[in-house]
Amino acid sequence: MILITGSTGFIGRTIVRHLVEEGYAVRILLAPSRRSPRLARGVGVDVTLSSLTDERGIRAALVGVDTVIHLAGMSPGGQDKDVDAEVEGSRNLAEAAADAGAKHFIYLSHLGADPFSAYPILSARGLSEEQIKTSGVPYTILRASVIFGAGDDLTTSIAMILSIAPAFLMPSGGETILQPLWVEDLARCITWSIGAPDLINQMLEIGGPEYLSYREIVQMIMRHVGKVRPLAELSPPVLRGGAAFLSRLMSSPPVTQNWLDYLAVDRTTDIDTVARVFSLQPARMEDHLEYLQDVSWGREFLRRFQERRG
Repeated sequence: MILITGSTGFIGRTIVRHLVEEGYAVRILLAPSRRSPRLARGVGVDVTLSSLTDERGIRAALVGVDTVIHLAGMSPGGQDKDVDAEVEGSRNLAEAAADAGAKHFIYLSHLGADPFSAYPILSARGLSEEQIKTSGVPYTILRASVIFGAGDDLTTSIAMILSIAPAFLMPSGGETILQPLWVEDLARCITWSIGAPDLINQMLEIGGPEYLSYREIVQMIMRHVGKVRPLAELSPPVLRGGAAFLSRLMSSPPVTQNWLDYLAVDRTTDIDTVARVFSLQPARMEDHLEYLQDVSWGREFLRRFQERRG
């Protein structure tokens, strides 16, 4: 049995589908919420309710589990959360998994994760990594580059901004270098990591097959959504002020302060790791953006805005 956290996000739903297709028994850990969870469609899974700060609930969820896949946590496109609570949740889950005799604990982290980072999202991931390493559970930590795919925080946010704004304003002139990894390729890497002896107690940095500037990514998305906008640079303080304003109005704004943190420096790693470790040639970004077409991204922005105000 595999226990997976963060299963309702776009990455989690994709991984759950891959796991079920591979024949694994899957149990998803859902935090109690007033909102209906966005579960993967058409797949059969067990469901258990518990927050990651509820130690008794976690231990109950781990009964009969031999592998844990921990995806839950702050994302670049998400709102700010409590770093201490995220780290506590990772510690609780890893220690409970060790006590329960789990054979493998797979944690999805970010490139640039560092306990001493000034950026909350990277600090939370770095601190969580340390908790997992010292818990005693056999682990694999995958530090991934930015992930793209239908429902992501990267390409869909850019598409929304292109649809509603007369110009696209970029931090640092759009020169930050990223290494986008297709969500389907990430799901394969995680699925193929399960029980792999060479990956036990290892940390890998993985990314896509190409280095792209943020400007190049924006221009690529312009072509796919048919929205050509002038590109301009805006100072980080002004962009942060705009992101903070949108965060007060919307539950899922297209620009967040976490995104601006993520774009502050290049986010890249060795380009051949996925092919070398998993014998998988990852897909180019240009080849898998069809989900951006034939969508009214302006209406999607308004839907999110009205959802919050409602």
